[in-house]
Amino acid sequence: MRHTDAPVAQYLHDALGIHPLLCGILAQRGIATFDEARHFFRPALADLHHPFLMHDMEHAVKRLDQATQNNERILLYGDYDVDGTTSVALMYTFLSGFYPNLDYYLPDRDKEGYGVSAAGVEYARNTGATLVVAMDCGVKAHQAVALAKSYGIDFIVCDHHLPDADLPAAVAVLDPKRPDCPYPYKELSGCGVAFKLAQALALHWNTPAEELSPLLDLVAVSICCDLVPMTGENRVLVHLGLHSLNREPRLGLWALIQRSGRRYPLAVSDVVFGIGPMINAAGRLGDAREAVRVLLAADRNSAMEAAGALAVRNRERRKTDQNTAEVARRRVLDDPAAAGRKSIVLFDPHWHKGIIGIAAGRMVELFHRPTVILTQSGSKAVGSARSVPGFDLHTALSRCEHLFSSFGGHAFAAGVQMPLENVPVFINLFEKIVCETIPKEAEMPEIEINGLLNFADITPAFWRTLRQFAPFGPGNMTPVFWAREVTDTGQSRLLANNHVRLSVRQGNSPVFSGVGFGLGEAFQTVQGKPFDLAFSLFDDDWHGEKVLALMVRGIRPASSDVF
Repeated sequence: MRHTDAPVAQYLHDALGIHPLLCGILAQRGIATFDEARHFFRPALADLHHPFLMHDMEHAVKRLDQATQNNERILLYGDYDVDGTTSVALMYTFLSGFYPNLDYYLPDRDKEGYGVSAAGVEYARNTGATLVVAMDCGVKAHQAVALAKSYGIDFIVCDHHLPDADLPAAVAVLDPKRPDCPYPYKELSGCGVAFKLAQALALHWNTPAEELSPLLDLVAVSICCDLVPMTGENRVLVHLGLHSLNREPRLGLWALIQRSGRRYPLAVSDVVFGIGPMINAAGRLGDAREAVRVLLAADRNSAMEAAGALAVRNRERRKTDQNTAEVARRRVLDDPAAAGRKSIVLFDPHWHKGIIGIAAGRMVELFHRPTVILTQSGSKAVGSARSVPGFDLHTALSRCEHLFSSFGGHAFAAGVQMPLENVPVFINLFEKIVCETIPKEAEMPEIEINGLLNFADITPAFWRTLRQFAPFGPGNMTPVFWAREVTDTGQSRLLANNHVRLSVRQGNSPVFSGVGFGLGEAFQTVQGKPFDLAFSLFDDDWHGEKVLALMVRGIRPASSDVF
């Protein structure tokens, strides 16, 4: 169970008058004062940091101002995933309102790979662009930026990945992770950095701040889908962006919501599992520009048609993804040596480059080990890596950098490229590094409990306050509680695939329904006896009505120990 600063929790209880357990969770999340709690519960645009605090922002604004005054052709360059496509759509939306000489480019995943490519620079040259704004990529694009410079093409980089010791020779490199960048919040998405550039331009051009509001839905989608922490500015931007998505989304996102079958009001999970996969499907199995065209759609018919095409691609992607993940799973299970390893690295030259990231995520879910999935692209092996909570993937891969042609990412997810002959060496070295550095607590999946909660305390007032802890994500996860000596009402039942639908009470408390995925066997071991539950709360849609229910995370025989 997470440690709670008791004096801080007591102070917050006295100041806020909400349930003591909720005050304890606030304290666990670093909130120690009334003002910090107020900003946490009432996020607002005014909470955002001044964009000119970011290193090189003045240079970026000056160069863009010059380009618009001289009618230069500006090329907006983005990576092919959700973060990159939303970045391009955001900057195009903002600039096209008053400046027409724009174009955009997204690299082909198979032919060009991640980041700023030589082909992209040649496209800029051939189309007459003299300024490229690279988003969600570029901080390591030394060769591509140098090539562009030789052609008389300037670069502005808006990135959020960890840079090398040296930066590319761009006019401006906007990246809060630069060691010399004083920007207070370091965890923005790539689209978030692009939004800060738009915010700075709006200040420079005296554009009313409210004209930035239509961009927030895109920023929210990028943050939700890119595994960046749901803290600080990110949480503010997602809170405001979800409001836009639920009230007045741009036509392209509206169409994707319709095609996804998700119901309003949308939460982070709806964006991650509903909208995000369809946007990603364009770059994974086709042309990422299709996703940008959806996001920039100007009428409902074209938006729905383009979103429908992405939905079809996503269904194709899902089939390929399931097949790849199943083959990968069998390889791990069939390998006698795999049981003794603390990492998973798999290589297959026939796996699709657009799917390996998803497959890596599935392996982490199944085996709870840092995972790298590799496939062949030309003479290189390219891979996607995913981590477990508590293990810094980027730091581990940095120790293998001498084997890579390129790599980038962050603590949770990364991409690598290396000569094919380096794959066996990498497999052994990565395993060695994981064995040496992974913390004990990160080796086993644990249920992180925020506190003990009695069913009698789950009141409408408690739920109303708890809902204001959203939006949830890394760094601000959905609180998980535990309850002692719960009993089955006799109405619980086992479902297919080892799931269970629960009907439980605690003493004379009201009855709560719940669902436990993959917990059917655990429930059978405690049936007929009091048991402990680890759970979170959610609004279950039960026959068209919202019912407060339990999302069960763990079941065990009743015990006096902390879950």
